[in-house]
Amino acid sequence: MNIQNQVEVIQSKLGSRVSKIEFDRVGCPIVWASPSNAIEVLRFLRDGEGLEYQFMADLTAYDDQDSDEESQGRFVVVYNLYSPENKTRIRVKVRVAEDAEVPTACSVWEAANWAEREVYDLFGIKFSGHPDLRRILLDIRWQGHPLRKDYPLRRYQLFNDPEQIPKQLLEGEPHGKN
Repeated sequence: MNIQNQVEVIQSKLGSRVSKIEFDRVGCPIVWASPSNAIEVLRFLRDGEGLEYQFMADLTAYDDQDSDEESQGRFVVVYNLYSPENKTRIRVKVRVAEDAEVPTACSVWEAANWAEREVYDLFGIKFSGHPDLRRILLDIRWQGHPLRKDYPLRRYQLFNDPEQIPKQLLEGEPHGKN
C-alpha cells in the first residue's frame, strides 16, 4: 500500500482521534495525536492492515517553547516508525503540556523503555505507566533537565563524591554467578 493510501486509511479509521496529518518536505506523513489517543494511534499503525509499522525507529522530543502552538503544549514527543513490509516511514507527534504526562508506549514496543527514560531525563516529560521511569544518562543528583530551552546554558553541577549505587543493583547474585 502506498503512502497516500495509508494516509486515507488512517483518516477514515481514526477520524477525530487524529488532530491533523501533514507531510514533511520529503513527503513523510506526520500524524498529530493528543496524549489520550497516542497509544491507540500507535497500536493502529503497528497492527492495521496495510500499515504494519512494526519497527519504532526512534522516540524523541523537543521543546517547542515560544512557538505559536505552545498554548496546546510546550513539548512535542515524536515517534518515528518504519514499516519493513511497505518500506515506508511515518511520524507520530504528540503535543504535551509542561505538567502533563504521556502514556508509555512500552506496551506497544518494548524498545520504547529506554528512549522514554532518555526523554524524561533530558526534558522532564513523564510517561504514565512506565515500568522504570528514572534517569538514564545523567547522575541521579542532577538538578533540572538540560535540553529544555529555559535551562541555563552555562549551569555546571559538580559532584565531588561518587554516585550512590541503586539498591536494586546491589541485591541478588554477583555478576557471573549462577
